[in-house]
This record gives sequence, C-alpha cells and structure tokens, in this order.
Amino acid sequence: MITRRTFLKTLTTTLAAGLASPSVWSKEWVDMKLSGPNDRIHVGLIGCRNMGWANLTDFLLLPEVDCIALCDIDQRVLQEKAKELEKIRNKAPQLFSDYRKMLELKELDAVIIGTPDHWHCLQFVDACSAGKDVYVEKPIANYITECDWMVQAARRYNRVTTVGQQQRSGNHWKEMANYLNSGQLGTIARADIWANFAYGALDKPIPNTPVPAGVDYETWQGPAAERPFNEQHFHGSWRMFWNYGGGLMTDWGVHLLDMVLWGMNIRNMPKRVVGIGNNFAYPENCPETFDTQSVIYEFDSFLMNWNHTEGTETGPYNRHYGIAFRGTNGTLVADRESWEVYAEWDPANKRKKRKNVP
Repeated sequence: MITRRTFLKTLTTTLAAGLASPSVWSKEWVDMKLSGPNDRIHVGLIGCRNMGWANLTDFLLLPEVDCIALCDIDQRVLQEKAKELEKIRNKAPQLFSDYRKMLELKELDAVIIGTPDHWHCLQFVDACSAGKDVYVEKPIANYITECDWMVQAARRYNRVTTVGQQQRSGNHWKEMANYLNSGQLGTIARADIWANFAYGALDKPIPNTPVPAGVDYETWQGPAAERPFNEQHFHGSWRMFWNYGGGLMTDWGVHLLDMVLWGMNIRNMPKRVVGIGNNFAYPENCPETFDTQSVIYEFDSFLMNWNHTEGTETGPYNRHYGIAFRGTNGTLVADRESWEVYAEWDPANKRKKRKNVP
C-alpha cells in the first residue's frame, strides 16, 4: 500500500532526469505500435470514472486498440467498468487496485491516467520508467516542479506522451487561431478569459463519515496530506479542495488559457503574474478553492486576464465562459460552440474597420 512517506521516498529516488522531447498521439505512433507480432495496441486505464473512462472509450473507437487492464481504488467502480468493457469488446480485462502492479504487464503498451490531479506526477513518471507511453488528463499536475519532473521523465525514457488538451483538435478553434494569425484584428493588446459555472460553489459542508466499503482511501489520498474521509472531498468534487486540485482555474482554466497561448503563439513564460481571490460569493460553502478569482498575466506584447465567479452561469457576450481577444480592429470572441468577430468603429472614415465575422 502506498503511504505519503513511501510516496515522497519513491519520488526523490525516481525523478533523476535525462532528455529527448515528448511527442503526442499521432498516426505515426499508431503505425509504430502496430509493428508488434499481433498488430494490436494494448492500453490500460488508471482511474476509471468520468474522464478516464471517456478517454478510454475514445481509444476503443480504433479497432486495433485493446484495453487489457483497469485499475481503480474503488472496487464498485472497477467492477462496473470491467463489465461495461467486456460488453464493448467481449473480452474481460485484468483488474488492479495498485497501478504499479498493472505497469508490470510486459504486454502493456500505453496507459491512460484519469486519476485526480494530485496523483498525475508519480503515476506518469512510473509509467514512463516502466516503458509505457502515456495519455494523462489535464492539468498535467498541481505544481510546476511536478510538471518539470514529468517532462524530464518523458525525455529520459523516450516515451510518447500527451496531455488532455483536446480543444487543440477542434476545427473551429483552429479556424480561430488562423484568423488571429492573419493580422485582421490588428494589434492584440489584451485577451480576457472568463468561466462562470454553478458547480464550482458546491454546497455547505457535511460531516465526515467512515470510508465506504471497497474503497482504498489511504491510496486515494496518496501524496496528499492526510485528512478524514468526506464525500464532498471525494468522487466528483475533489478538485475544489487544495489537497487535490485548484478549482475552476485548473479545470476550465487549463483549456481556455491554452487557447490564448495557442492563438497568440506564446512559447515563453509570462513576465509577471498577479492574482487575487477568495470565497466571497459563498463563504459558508465547503470549497477551499476560491469562488471568486482574478489573475493577470503580463507577456511581452499583451495582457491575459482570467476571471471566474462560481455559482453563476452568465457572462459577457451572452456566454457564461469564453475568451475575448481585443485587437485594434475588433474583438474576437470564442467558446466551445463558436467564434465571432465584433469590428471596431473607424471614426475618421465613418465605417467599421473590418467586417463582423459570425
């Protein structure tokens, strides 16, 4: 069983690093993996609820991919997903409660990591050192130091790795990026991001309870500080507590901030970051992460602003989440449904500087 003490000991001995760039899943990766004797790609899933399961079912849309192993600390979840997988592929996977035992499978090619954020780093590094390629859910980790260790591990062991930033595969996001790079917006001095979601506020605190039957809560806590079991800190809402996640910022923020960095061709760190937040809207509710937060990132040529107010679902441009790239010729607004351009008025010529783009 993994304890906080053994986690820290393992971490310090495992993360000595070396170097060569991590890749992303691609046709080349599939072709490379299909050079084996059976022309099959064998994957395993660590963390079988929600996004982990969604990611696996997407992998299984490829007929050449087989899931041979599932791992979860909740036996109810593990058994349920094993039955679902057997219905999909008519084949029973091997089941594990300790992911390290799963990584010992020689026939395993790659793993999907769908566990809470506080577990990503160690599982990613262990998978790379075991010679497995990795798809890890976003955010890559909770601390920049952990991210650095993960990059070093991918390079040292020359593994194919990627993070769940799926918006970069969306056609309308690509169109948005192309429009931004065309220069038609003029000089872009600011990118505003907002994300207002009711789910972030959760509810008022509830009492701690005994650990449910079949749950290995000691392992679930893993590298996080020990605390009693509480349903509000567990399945589905763990990201609103500092031990495990970072609230809306590390849930939706990961995706929306990424779209700004992509659209603005940013490859460097910001010069300065200034942030402030607190639980102003629902101070008596249970989340530790902030229900109201603003962060400003200063880059060489523009500012990127993040804002969220949990417990609400309204926002600018009739979108409760989105991005507004503010240029001298107009403002491009985007979310997962669409993007559009609102042109600026040219007072000298008494007309719009550009056409509106619906």
